[in-house]
Amino acid sequence: MAERVVTMAIGPLVSMLKDKASSYLLDQYKVMEGMEEQHKILKRKLPAILDVITDVEEQAMAQREGAKAWLQELRTVAYVANEVFDEFKYEALRREAKKNGHYIKLGFDVIKLFPTHNRVAFRYKMGRKLCLILQAVEVLIAEMQVFGFKYQPQPPVSKEWRHTDYVSIDPQEIASRSRHEDKKNIIGILVDEASNADLTVVPVVAMGGLGKTTLAQLIYNDPEIQKHFQLLLWVCVSDTFDVNSLAKSIVEASPNKNVDTDKPPLDRLQKLVSGQRYLLVLDDVWDNKELRKWERLKVCLQHGGMGSAVLTTTRDKRVSEIMGADRAAYNLNALEDHFIKEIIEARAFSSKKEKPIELVEVVDEIVKRCCGSPLAATALGSVLCTKTSVKEWKAVSSGTSVCTDETGILPILKLSYNDLPAHMKQCFAFCAVFPKDYKINVEKLIQLWIANGFILEYKEDSPETSGKHIFDELVSRSFFLDLEESKDYSGYYSSTCKIHDLMHDIAMSVMEKECVVATMEPSEIEWLPDTARHLFLSYEEAERILNDSMQERSPAIQTLLCNSDVFSPLQHLSKYNTLHALKLCLGTESFLLKPKYLHHLRYLDLSESSIKALPEDISILYNLQVLDLSYCNYLDRLPRQMKYMTSLYHLYTHGCRNLKSMPPGLENLTKLQTLTVFVAGVPGPDCADVGELHGLNIGGRLELCQVENVEKAEAEVANLGGQLELQHLNLGDQLELRRVENVKKAEAKVANLGNKKDLRELTLRWTEVGDSKVLDKFEPHGGLQVLKIYKYGGKCMGMLQNMVEIHLSGCERLQVLFSCGTSFTFPKLKVLTLEHLLDFERWWEINEAQEEQIIFPLLEKLFIRHCGKLIALPEAPLLGEPSRGGNRLVCTPFSLLENLFIWYCGKLVPLREAPLVHESCSGGYRLVQSAFPALKVLALEDLGSFQKWDAAVEGEPILFPQLETLSVQKCPKLVDLPEAPKLSVLVIEDGKQEVFHFVDRYLSSLTNLTLRLEHRETTSEAECTSIVPVDSKEKWNQKSPLTVLELECCNSFFGPGALEPWDYFVHLEKLEIGRCDVLVHWPENVFQSLVSLRRLVIRNCENLTGYAQAPLEPLASERSEHLRGLESLCLERCPSLVEMFNVPASLKKMNIHGCIKLESIFGKQQGMADLVQVSSSSEADVPTAVSELPSSPMNHFCPCLEDLDLVLCGSLQAVLHMPLSLKNIWIADCSSIQVLSCQLGGLQKPEATTSRSRSPIMPQPLAAATAPTAREHLLPPHLESLTILNCAGMLGGTLRLPAPLKRLFIMGNSGLTSLECLSGEHPPSLESLWLERCSTLASLPNEPQVYRSLWSLEITGCPAIKKLPRCMQQQLGSIKRKWLDARYEVTEFKPLKPKTWKEIPRLVRERRQACRS
Repeated sequence: MAERVVTMAIGPLVSMLKDKASSYLLDQYKVMEGMEEQHKILKRKLPAILDVITDVEEQAMAQREGAKAWLQELRTVAYVANEVFDEFKYEALRREAKKNGHYIKLGFDVIKLFPTHNRVAFRYKMGRKLCLILQAVEVLIAEMQVFGFKYQPQPPVSKEWRHTDYVSIDPQEIASRSRHEDKKNIIGILVDEASNADLTVVPVVAMGGLGKTTLAQLIYNDPEIQKHFQLLLWVCVSDTFDVNSLAKSIVEASPNKNVDTDKPPLDRLQKLVSGQRYLLVLDDVWDNKELRKWERLKVCLQHGGMGSAVLTTTRDKRVSEIMGADRAAYNLNALEDHFIKEIIEARAFSSKKEKPIELVEVVDEIVKRCCGSPLAATALGSVLCTKTSVKEWKAVSSGTSVCTDETGILPILKLSYNDLPAHMKQCFAFCAVFPKDYKINVEKLIQLWIANGFILEYKEDSPETSGKHIFDELVSRSFFLDLEESKDYSGYYSSTCKIHDLMHDIAMSVMEKECVVATMEPSEIEWLPDTARHLFLSYEEAERILNDSMQERSPAIQTLLCNSDVFSPLQHLSKYNTLHALKLCLGTESFLLKPKYLHHLRYLDLSESSIKALPEDISILYNLQVLDLSYCNYLDRLPRQMKYMTSLYHLYTHGCRNLKSMPPGLENLTKLQTLTVFVAGVPGPDCADVGELHGLNIGGRLELCQVENVEKAEAEVANLGGQLELQHLNLGDQLELRRVENVKKAEAKVANLGNKKDLRELTLRWTEVGDSKVLDKFEPHGGLQVLKIYKYGGKCMGMLQNMVEIHLSGCERLQVLFSCGTSFTFPKLKVLTLEHLLDFERWWEINEAQEEQIIFPLLEKLFIRHCGKLIALPEAPLLGEPSRGGNRLVCTPFSLLENLFIWYCGKLVPLREAPLVHESCSGGYRLVQSAFPALKVLALEDLGSFQKWDAAVEGEPILFPQLETLSVQKCPKLVDLPEAPKLSVLVIEDGKQEVFHFVDRYLSSLTNLTLRLEHRETTSEAECTSIVPVDSKEKWNQKSPLTVLELECCNSFFGPGALEPWDYFVHLEKLEIGRCDVLVHWPENVFQSLVSLRRLVIRNCENLTGYAQAPLEPLASERSEHLRGLESLCLERCPSLVEMFNVPASLKKMNIHGCIKLESIFGKQQGMADLVQVSSSSEADVPTAVSELPSSPMNHFCPCLEDLDLVLCGSLQAVLHMPLSLKNIWIADCSSIQVLSCQLGGLQKPEATTSRSRSPIMPQPLAAATAPTAREHLLPPHLESLTILNCAGMLGGTLRLPAPLKRLFIMGNSGLTSLECLSGEHPPSLESLWLERCSTLASLPNEPQVYRSLWSLEITGCPAIKKLPRCMQQQLGSIKRKWLDARYEVTEFKPLKPKTWKEIPRLVRERRQACRS
């Protein structure tokens, strides 16, 4: 059976043309005057083409070349014809706007914007275009008859949308069962490598569609993996394995995506993973057959902590062999048939109550064709879901090719695509414009479909409704997956989806060269073909590449989505006149586009741009349907003539914090469905007021800002309440009213805001607190779910009982939450936030009797902050509820509460009482004592009066049966802790020392413990007792699961009378010790027990000196083997510290700050005084060299150390024996350091050299190396970054730069005289060079290689540098960021650009003279 191909559906394109040709606007404004005959002929011939289009498309799918060629020509003609009728429509809209006075408002600009508005000229130009289209159509019809295409009625576009239930099958549940053994095996591999210092790479190999990504997701989300790894990262690689782009994607997938954004991606990646045990999933790698690419990335990834791993999925065995060279690939087998059958049946019968036996019998035959692929089974099941007869099912079975290793499952996916209705094919194929694994915003996708005309308008449904139905249908057929709903930082919800990479391949094969996706700078000259219509660009300086390409070519681009910042204008703007959809993030304050070239634009997304205003002439975009200005932080006004943009459906203005007002005449935008924020400005002719919303049906989420500026608000606000059908003008799902204090005389009417039936969320925002009773009678309808009120000045509010979320902030005069006459129960409330309610003291008015109901039966989150007068939480009486064993007493209003945060409530004394509750159980009743039976997170902060966990029976503590996280900060009267058997995270800040003795009850469950107790000058013996009492030790025979321990003022852990609890903490990975007065010597007994420790922080321990009686230079064989897994060491503000402990070989990062007495780091050195004395000598011949000092046993310590920070260590006179592995050094405020020296111990002692003999610093070979003089400093050979700040007299002489050095920062130094490259070594290629206030520095390297990669340069306050090296001058023009003293700027090298040959001698003379100065 010949394989059927997938083709683009041309029928919808022709139908779109037919609808445009029949538009009433063309006749109403007579834009086709003089062309009536051609217009009639075209309208007659288009249906003739549509009659045979189904037959032609079927022949094209059967690979008939004649039919394919005819379809291709029809597509070309249809595109051109659509563009012509777009011009007709725009001319009609232009004439309509002119009739309504737009030309008068635009004034003289009309001539610039409409140079061809002359009707005679328009008729002549468009008449010629129409004739050409008609000729092309007639040729197509003639060929249609020659080819013998037959009439075949087009299947009607169903308006009865199928109610799909794509939740009935849970792919994750089936995958979890079917891949359980695979998941278990791979997790075992990853966890078992915990002590492996090398990077573990596990490649998973299988053909596409077998579930590699799904398996990786199961592993990634497994609780054991989540707990085992400190950092989890997921990146989809897909088509191109570009090292820098991939490194950037990995960093942006982490919580630190906004850190060091100005640094190169590989450096950011290295810093991100440094010292952390991470799991990186590289999904869908299939273009990494070059070992060097992987090795470049792997070099950075190897800086992670012990046990770090990379899990990669790929279809290509060669890729797995390269990436996992030291480990055999994990081959994923096909899924067992019974799982395949389960998937097919779940999909095929999802909408059917019963499974017909005759159809079930066909399933076994279809299962064999899937060859164990879950994706193939899902696709076939989705196709079968639309079929009802055995004949149709067998046709699907017989028409499906069996999956093979060569074809994979593509034949099945093609069948799934070909089974789609024509209008859905077009919508799905458009998704090829997005990169693989791209998170597609569903709302934006539907808007892009509409903008490109893929969705026809029906009287019954809006285009958005039709688009949503199409999307849901495609989801049910498995074309989209990974549906997610998320909320941004402003509270706006959005839904996203993804496309499986194989489905993406289908879309790309349909669109051929119509969709162009460029996620990195294109290398091919012809990356943008003339056939391109939809572009997606996501790389820096995309506009430059686009401008260069558009200079040579003229594609009819309809969609341009630029996913990176644009800083320079797009050129050749007239070539963009076919654009229907445009997304740009403008990095400039000015608008870089010219609306006169964008007449046909339907979709304009400028979100997160830096523009301050939109030009007035943007109002000529009469076709514009979507305008997204969200998060344009600098935007302060909208065009005054916006009322003429009558096609506008959606206007997004949320996040525009500088927007002062709305333009007048918004009532003319009768199609408007979305307006996210309405800003009421100071009344005037250029400003809209709330009354203009009267004729619009607003809904969704409503946000009104600056309402204090609204005049005559009594009538206007009341009219808002009369709007019933709000879905048709969805003012952005939310509308916020700000400065509501100026909504005059609106007290009786503003409550009607809540009567909008489709309004889901309402925000009211005043700018300052004042007298107001606006909300006294506020009675929202049942559909309003979220209410946010800021700075309301009233003392009480109306009916809020139907809310799902309530947020009250800054309502300083609010006294009671519930006013008289209201019910005290909130049956739907899930989230309640109360902030800065300074007068809030009661939950309801005292004279009201509380109803017999649970007050918050569904409440899940409660946040209370800065409510200074609040004494207690609400209480509820005992209630009888029926249960199987009789009645169950319920006594808590918080039965479902999971998160409770109470901050800065100084009068809150206890948490509410928890009476004993009788709960029926087998054999009788049991006592249950829990006010918060579901609570998981409890945070208390700055509660000055809080002193006990109240209980009904004296001495009985409250039980939190589900509590997992407890944070208690600044509660000075609290002296005990509650019972919580599942507690895993405990944080105590500024707590009483007595609290320490209650911690032992949690040791069996805690994973994170932070104890920062109050500081006491003296510590009693009673306080220096073990955290684990003797009786507990006898009963407890397991190790603590604790992984993070932070201690401050906890002398009990280290005091002389304390029993050692450290043997229990074998899983401890991070330890912080602060303000421990009894810590004098390095606690080696503690170190000996912490076998899993990876990070150690000691700060503010004023008495810590180091070793007491240990020899200064222990033999290597006597070295301590403690903390063998330690990777990060931080010592801060330990003023008595003199010497270090023997740090382990595993250390990768060392930070030492404020240790003013510390004399050495990498071992004590004999002869150091002589060395420092030598360093202070100026010009004498000095035979003493660094390597002549006695060899230290610590020479080869820290072979893995990569980062060294030294700050405020005034007693350090030299940093000797630095490890060769160092890559980053930061030294600040250490003016005593005279020498930096790399490790040389263990090598053959070189001969001494004088300061006049400049021999190579790095040995080549090492055994024959000559030592550097005391005036030359030997830096580690792999050093990439060196920073020296405010070290005035430090490092006299010459600093030689190693080859890998990329970043050099020296500020505030008066010792260095020159910077030089190492002799005989490849010169470094610096990326950043900052020299500031270096008074003695006179000489810089003069090798061109040093400055070729430079992008950041500062040389200021360096008087000894008279002029810049010539090779640096030549690079100044290409350096992006530079700060130079004025005397250097004149030497900037500029290429000679003579206008004539005669000017060359003069320019050469001027250049020579400039170089000499």
